[in-house]
Amino acid sequence: MAERAGWAAIAARRSEGLERRFLASGASVVVIDARATLAEGLAAARQLADAVQANGAALLFLIGRREASAVAAAFEAGATHYLAMPFAEGEFAQALRFAQRHAERLAGGHRAAAGRAKLVESEAMTWRWTPASPARVALSPALAQATGHAEEETDLSRHVAQRLLGRGGLRSALHAVARLREEGGVSPFAHNAQDGRRVAHHLMLEEDAIVGHVEPLDAMRASDTHPRDPLTGLDDGYGARRWIEGRLAQAQAPVLIVIGLSRFDMVNAAFGRPVGDAIIRSVARRIERLAAGSGGARRRLVARLAGAEFAIGLPPPASLDEAEMLAGELVAAIARPFVAGEHVVNLTARIGIATAGGADAGQLLRHASLALADARDGEAARVRVFGDAQEERRAENRRLELDLRLALDEDRIEIVWQPQVAVASGAIAGVEALARWNHPVLGELGAEALFAAAERSDYLAELSRHVQAKAIAAAAGWTGALAGLRVAINVTATDIAEPGFATRMLAMAAEAGLTNRLTVEITEGGLIEDLGGAAELLAELRSGGLRVAIDDFGTGYSSLAYLKALPLDTIKIDRRLTQDIAGSPRDRIVVRGVIDMARSLGLAVVAEGVETEEQLSLLAAEGCTYYQGFLCSPPVDVRALEGLVRAA
Repeated sequence: MAERAGWAAIAARRSEGLERRFLASGASVVVIDARATLAEGLAAARQLADAVQANGAALLFLIGRREASAVAAAFEAGATHYLAMPFAEGEFAQALRFAQRHAERLAGGHRAAAGRAKLVESEAMTWRWTPASPARVALSPALAQATGHAEEETDLSRHVAQRLLGRGGLRSALHAVARLREEGGVSPFAHNAQDGRRVAHHLMLEEDAIVGHVEPLDAMRASDTHPRDPLTGLDDGYGARRWIEGRLAQAQAPVLIVIGLSRFDMVNAAFGRPVGDAIIRSVARRIERLAAGSGGARRRLVARLAGAEFAIGLPPPASLDEAEMLAGELVAAIARPFVAGEHVVNLTARIGIATAGGADAGQLLRHASLALADARDGEAARVRVFGDAQEERRAENRRLELDLRLALDEDRIEIVWQPQVAVASGAIAGVEALARWNHPVLGELGAEALFAAAERSDYLAELSRHVQAKAIAAAAGWTGALAGLRVAINVTATDIAEPGFATRMLAMAAEAGLTNRLTVEITEGGLIEDLGGAAELLAELRSGGLRVAIDDFGTGYSSLAYLKALPLDTIKIDRRLTQDIAGSPRDRIVVRGVIDMARSLGLAVVAEGVETEEQLSLLAAEGCTYYQGFLCSPPVDVRALEGLVRAA
């Protein structure tokens, strides 16, 4: 059924090594057929749950006649979706599509998921045979390496095939090819490799060729040619060294990024090794997704070196600029909270970067490690580059800081507005003010990129004040259709820590006549370090007439403690939760719980990132008050905003 729906399916009939086989397959969706064997299905789900979660995949659980206890048990075991008998083939295909959408959202969107799939494909052991050229077979780089072939193509004479497959394996292969041509779908066969390991081939038809996906069925040994870290499924330190040596042997100069998690030993000490291992796997998946972004045909290295250190290798023509941009994204991604069971863990990362510059593999690894040590010793900079290029980059950073300084002085930072819509009536009740910078070289930079750049300089606080003041001043002059809109402005952690922030904000609002229309949105991450101080600051703002919202609620800091301790008016549901509401019943229950808690406390709820009518309909059914997102409008200038308000 999956094959007829257009999926390439790999069957796993045995539970031995199930997690390793899933990681090796690169699959984004797991289907567990437990219609006749619920206990075995639940055991398999529990075995795969960590790997599915860590890889941002989906787990579709098939059960017999609908039973509430079976559904609950499936989700408890790790399922993300379920389908109960009776169901038609079309329903199963639709369930697969929902599961795939869930995996894409976890991967950061369709493009990110496609990039990760390309990375997995580049590492897979596959062969491709075109019957029109019966004497030739194309091997993937990984398979060519594993079988001792230097070239990606080799003569597939009967002698070579028998040497690789063995007499029994060759017969099984010929039978599998005949079965594939007759029946289509996926035709597997297995044989013993030369070193005694059991190997499976999953044959599929692709246009005019037959493609075989090679899967070792026995656990890989330390002496294998393509070593893997058993905890994360990434390359290990030996594999990293071999990747570098391979590039240098081809006169290529790769760029190496080494990532170190700061004080990770405290995680193991505080929560235990199982939690630490789960976090390491989650870190690996975030690194893998980012590193896979645009590797294309040139395979990037993604490896776990040891403990809490990882490496990314960028093949030519990667530049130092590209590596540093990726390093900044890695720092930001790892700073987002990790969840392992009932624990929420916050991590920071330091990164060292080195270019080959004629160095051998050992020197390149050492140079990157020295840069990492330098980053760990530094107070502010979390990314350091080894060598002379670091000075050049520092000059570029100073230039960017000067550009930002000039942009602030010359008032080049613009404000755009995203509508916040009442779910019940469809009327635009308010707007969120967002910053835009039209950089002369880089083009338009959104608020996220703009503030990330400012954070690397000394202008974060000044930029935040500039944007707040400009937004308030602009809204103060609104008349007609815009005059009654509420205005939400963002506040950073730096603002919260600034002495006199509340007094300054209240004074600006009063001078602009916006005291009763202004909402201050604070990201949860800015509150976590000093909950008591944040509560006092928010109480002062509310007593002065402003409303207070927590932005990105549900990103990891969410807890009853925040709702209990902080004086709030609104919570904004993070876009990831909003988009998940159209996924599994479990996702919907989480959103429902957030909305119910907020309403019980008398708080308004704004759902961010609403993009489809289905999402809006489900949010309305759960009692959400307002929404914002591309379903209504992207951020727009004031003229377009006025047209939207009048139309609404």
